[in-house]
Amino acid sequence: MTNLFADGAISIHGARENNLKNIDLDIPKHQTTVFAGLSGAGKSSLVFDTLAAVSRRELNETFPSFTQQYLPKFGQPDFDSIDHLPVAIVVEQKPIGRNSRSTLATYTGIYSVLRLMFSRIGKPWVGYSEWFSFNLPQGMCPECQGLGFVDDVDKSQLIDPEKSLNEGAMTFAGFQPGTWRWNEYGNSGLFDLDKKIKDYTKDEYDLFMHAPQQKLKDPPAAWHKTAKYEGLVPRMMRSVIHSASGRHHQAALAKIVTRKTCPVCHGSRLNQAALKGRIKGKNIADVSAMDLVNVLHFLDSITDRMAKTMVRELRSKVQALVDIGLGYLSLDRGTDTLSGGEAQRIKIAKYLTSSLSDLVYVLDEPSVGLHPHDIQLITRSLAKLKAHGNTIVLVDHNPAIIRSADYVVEIGPKAGRGGGQVTFTGTYPELLKSDTITGRMLRAPMTFRQPRRPTAWLQVDHVTSHNLTDVSAKIPKGVMTIISGPAGSGKSTLVNAVKQRVADQDYIDLSQDAVGINIRSTPATYLNILNPLRKLFGDANNVSTQLFSYNGKGACPRCKGKGVTITEMAFMDPVVQVCELCGGKRYSQEALQYKYHGKNIAEVLNMSISDTLDFFKDVPAIYKKVSLLEQVGLGYLNLSQAMTTLSGGEVQRVKLAMELDHTGSIYFLDEPTTGLHLNDTKRLIGLFEDLVDKGNTLILIEHNLALISQADWLVDMGPDAGKYGGQVCFEGTPEESITHSESRTGVALKTQLNQ
Repeated sequence: MTNLFADGAISIHGARENNLKNIDLDIPKHQTTVFAGLSGAGKSSLVFDTLAAVSRRELNETFPSFTQQYLPKFGQPDFDSIDHLPVAIVVEQKPIGRNSRSTLATYTGIYSVLRLMFSRIGKPWVGYSEWFSFNLPQGMCPECQGLGFVDDVDKSQLIDPEKSLNEGAMTFAGFQPGTWRWNEYGNSGLFDLDKKIKDYTKDEYDLFMHAPQQKLKDPPAAWHKTAKYEGLVPRMMRSVIHSASGRHHQAALAKIVTRKTCPVCHGSRLNQAALKGRIKGKNIADVSAMDLVNVLHFLDSITDRMAKTMVRELRSKVQALVDIGLGYLSLDRGTDTLSGGEAQRIKIAKYLTSSLSDLVYVLDEPSVGLHPHDIQLITRSLAKLKAHGNTIVLVDHNPAIIRSADYVVEIGPKAGRGGGQVTFTGTYPELLKSDTITGRMLRAPMTFRQPRRPTAWLQVDHVTSHNLTDVSAKIPKGVMTIISGPAGSGKSTLVNAVKQRVADQDYIDLSQDAVGINIRSTPATYLNILNPLRKLFGDANNVSTQLFSYNGKGACPRCKGKGVTITEMAFMDPVVQVCELCGGKRYSQEALQYKYHGKNIAEVLNMSISDTLDFFKDVPAIYKKVSLLEQVGLGYLNLSQAMTTLSGGEVQRVKLAMELDHTGSIYFLDEPTTGLHLNDTKRLIGLFEDLVDKGNTLILIEHNLALISQADWLVDMGPDAGKYGGQVCFEGTPEESITHSESRTGVALKTQLNQ
């Protein structure tokens, strides 16, 4: 057997970050290592919060102090030393670019080269490369300013003409009397504040609704010296509809804004001059609208010697995206419409064309959002990265990803405080034979459940949207249905059609979006158990409940309830230190002297959800709520953990925990097994069984084969992604799908059965 450590190792000594128990570990260089183990066992603490954080921090420190102030800041983890640590490139799951002006082509740098090529060999000659940019005045369409769409605002939803400004004529949130936005009209001196809008003259109405941004002549004293006046419609367009803040008002904006393709440029974003330049009969917008596979065909047709180096660079960048399974995307695809999995694959593709070597690539669950068919493409791409002389480190639960690794490290044995130890190191065959929780779960054979017989059906007919053209499907009621298929095959589009079909019914939509949380949100605040907890302490000790609030009377006087003191260091990282007075407990010494069942309030809040079950068994108001999180597999979370640190899958399961008491409802979930170990997935399957037994209908988008095998019904989309997908390839029970070669999921289930 080959010596995996022939090229040396990254040696970690004494890692103690979060729940890690003084870990010593060697990771082989120039190999692929997967970190497995239960959710919350400590994998991320070791891989991201220690290994990657140290590498990125020390790399930043090689730059001058002036430069460091502009670089991202990484905390100082708790460890003794790390030897032979390469520069780390971290490829996370976070979506990219929420900007309407960002496309796949601009994000990857493909558009810059494409513009240059059109400026050099396009006929007739139009101008330099900036004349082909929809983000610059020389190239953008004057009607839509390079966005490709125009928004019509329903003015009747913005104002109530029966009211004056003082009476609240501006009806949109944030424009009520007394707000700073209202002041921009009320303090302008331009309007009679008690005059109803319907009584305005035409000039007054136009000034109020449509005036462009301008400085006021002789403004009143209340008007800010540097402020500019702007009519309500352009003001809404600029600062609400087309800004990042618009995402916070999506539901309200849907009522007042109608978005349509720009009637002048027809969605191309460019002005007429830019669209005249052509190569092989195609203008730059035609090429941008092609999917990547056809872009390669277009590039192959270019024979002009002047474009030789540009064609070579474009082919290299586009081919890397096709190789990783993104050939269905078009160059003009907005980055704000890409999924987390697509975004991560785009980042991986970017590194595939890099000449750098001897780096450590650290990936966060690259299997998320991917069908087993797509995972083969990921493992092939990672093998290429490794072949360039790099080290690959992954955190993942997917059996196919673990199987593809040269070396596996399991962190466990339990989640939370019961974890933080290395419970296995070795190869995949050694893991299969081991008595570890991951080894046992991987050995377990896959079986199909006996499907329930539905009595009623939900039918969706002739759906035409995105890549679906005249698609019909039926979903059984009262059972668990899974919509599967490769990434980009049309699963979400089909599910959205089902949601529209049941819009007037009681349905529960559990997406992975954030839950309206802030930096102070914790499981304790989200479950709303702090008040009953304070009452317990107050009653037990006969003192005021306010004493047990770290945001109020009970706060440590030194750190004001933060638990840490932060010293800003100008151009260096701020120094964050655990508060010397309270030791990070957030509370004053007075509050901490009071006990309930032998523990002070800081000790109770530092407990994991699982640990609190026994502690609160006689307090129904708290026990019932914490047991809900335990049921959805989040027992490893700490009561005082910041909610902002949770993954999308964890956020979705927190929402699910709050919705477990329904009967006869329809639940929609989007990849609920995200971030879950096989053992936690088994537990989640049990929870879904209970929900179905209560008479609920479950409709899940999912790729996890263990969960698919336990569904009653499968709708498989495909066969591939984008315009190569959008068809229902199979409808029936999961077991029946294994005999259908046109079903990608059926093929994957059959392969799993035979292993």
